Amino acid sequence: MLWSRFYIPTLKEAPADAEVISHRLMARAGMIRKLTSGVYVYMPYGLMAINKVAAVAREEMNRAGAIELAMPMVQPADLWRESGRWALYGKELLRFKDRHERDFCLGPTHEEVISSLLRGELRSYRQLPLNLYQIQTKFRDEIRPRFGLMRGREFIMKDAYSFDRDEAGAEASYEAMRAAYARIFTRLGLRFRAVEADSGAIGGKFSHEYMVLARTGEDAIVSCAACGYAANLERAASVPPAGGKEEASPPPLEDIATPNVKSIEELSSFLRLPPESFIKTILLRVDGRLVAALVRGDRMLNEIKLRNYFNAAQVELLPPEKTLELCGAPAGFIGPVGLKADYMLADYELAGRRGWIAGAGRLDAHLRNLDLSRDAKVDAYADLRLLTGGDPCPHCGAALELARGIEVGHVFKLGRKYSEPMKLNFLDENGVEQPMLMGCYGVGISRVVAACIEQNHDEAGIIFPPAIAPFAVEILNLDPSSKEAVDKAVEIHNLIAADGLDVLLDDREERPGVKFKDADLLGAPMQIIVGARGLARGVLEVKNRRSGLRAELPVVSFTTDFAAWQDTVRAEWKI
Repeated sequence: MLWSRFYIPTLKEAPADAEVISHRLMARAGMIRKLTSGVYVYMPYGLMAINKVAAVAREEMNRAGAIELAMPMVQPADLWRESGRWALYGKELLRFKDRHERDFCLGPTHEEVISSLLRGELRSYRQLPLNLYQIQTKFRDEIRPRFGLMRGREFIMKDAYSFDRDEAGAEASYEAMRAAYARIFTRLGLRFRAVEADSGAIGGKFSHEYMVLARTGEDAIVSCAACGYAANLERAASVPPAGGKEEASPPPLEDIATPNVKSIEELSSFLRLPPESFIKTILLRVDGRLVAALVRGDRMLNEIKLRNYFNAAQVELLPPEKTLELCGAPAGFIGPVGLKADYMLADYELAGRRGWIAGAGRLDAHLRNLDLSRDAKVDAYADLRLLTGGDPCPHCGAALELARGIEVGHVFKLGRKYSEPMKLNFLDENGVEQPMLMGCYGVGISRVVAACIEQNHDEAGIIFPPAIAPFAVEILNLDPSSKEAVDKAVEIHNLIAADGLDVLLDDREERPGVKFKDADLLGAPMQIIVGARGLARGVLEVKNRRSGLRAELPVVSFTTDFAAWQDTVRAEWKI
């Protein structure tokens, strides 16, 4: 491909609303253009990268035995009412009416559609197992779309759905997809980690997320180097108490005057005690009930764990004005003593320990020597907190490590969550009707490209892995007025293209500095520099975009030498 015949509208400056590096670089490299909030045009260079990711995903899905189809993006509300998600999914579901006043939505996912399709198609156990997938546009009406393709409203996803007759088959399908996902992200040249995760709005009992590791990742993950355990921070389990000897009962409760001192940091400084000496009391509405959640002062409440504990549909923090109305004190002074909550749930870490400090339930006052078993009515102890680096691994007890990641894939064990309400049944060997066991498996195809850039870039621009790079090679003709340089650049372009590689020849009438900057911005893994000076010496220069290393290859043996050099570049990506 000649630059002069392609369309790559590069920019010197990123748009003002581009907050993260992938958004800035994709805009500058002419990969995307914003149409409206969270909705982007995939420009030719960006679409090439997206198609490369989609091709790898398609190959691995086919290899794993999944079969491709295409389902409509527009979905009737009746299907979502059958599954129960029309009321539960929330405002991310973009709903609308057609001219006949019938309710529809734009599909954020396709569990309802695939279930509706197959309940009229699959009848016998002999037709199972089955795995169907598609690569298609989705829409989720994010409340605050940001970060370009990282959190947009419209995006491209690969979603697959498996159907099995029993638990053993469902487990085999799940593991086959986990293996396929590992191959996808390995082939793409990404550093990733598969972590245990919460199932969220999709539902089901078990799931894994695939995280591209990057310092700028939105998600925190914990992992154990000793046993390999890894989990999203929202899912990561804490170790239950060992059940050792309880501490002796402390002296009676004692009031402490804490005028205008309400945060843990302020209390710690005011009383000269570490944050772990305090109890935080957090009030929430959980499906209409007032719940008090207690965690140690240096810990954060994990609302996902709380939601799962109650199997709740709605969890929301009690607003400050409501806290004052119900408890007679601002949030910073609320404590468990005398608190009139419908349910009081405390984190495991608070069990057995005594002598805490907590809010007194009165303005400008706290209590010392708190013993939860003596002074408060705790209904239960559970795993409620967000883990941090250094906490013990729930599997082996070794110290956990904390990292950041970007979710690019998610696999779910759905079980009968959709098959039962939607009557997706089959006849077993005895002619008895049984609900199918389902799984679903998604890869954010367009998001993978953004995550790749977050992980692979430098101050000059993008550094594409070979499998994702729109062009594997960029040729820079530094002397477009020289017939010898033009002829040699075209000759090399044609030779490389004949070998099956996508190659871009920068044939523009531009200064060498402009071409070098644009080449580094676009991030092709390999660059070939053609110039009159080098040709006079019988050499061509090559550059490894990732390492920055340059080498000179003789013109007479360039084809052979370039093939060997290309192998060293690919080896750096471990593919």
